[in-house]
Amino acid sequence: MAEHWELIKEAPIKNNCPECYNQDLIMQFKQKHLRTRMYHRTSAELREELHCNTCGSRIYPVSWTPDIENSVNYYRKMATPGKSGIRFSWLFYVLFLLAIALVGAAVYTYLEGMWGI
Repeated sequence: MAEHWELIKEAPIKNNCPECYNQDLIMQFKQKHLRTRMYHRTSAELREELHCNTCGSRIYPVSWTPDIENSVNYYRKMATPGKSGIRFSWLFYVLFLLAIALVGAAVYTYLEGMWGI
């Protein structure tokens, strides 16, 4: 099972970085996707990340100033995640049809008396 975070929205924030005090912050909102051989599931779970482009550091919510928090709350309202759901792959449908065919064949041979019971 492969977990993948897809970028939904990216927004520049014009507040000062708590590390280097430059105004080159970027806010990213990502949505969780799970991929397996049988299905692709889109989750409603969101992750938000704040990065400084100047010093290259990730700013964690513990060190956010009230101004940064207000900006993040504004962009959080604007970030709309994609519709959550599940899509099955062709392998799922092939295995499902094969299972139905095997059950049908077993019922047919049982009803025809080929098992000798």
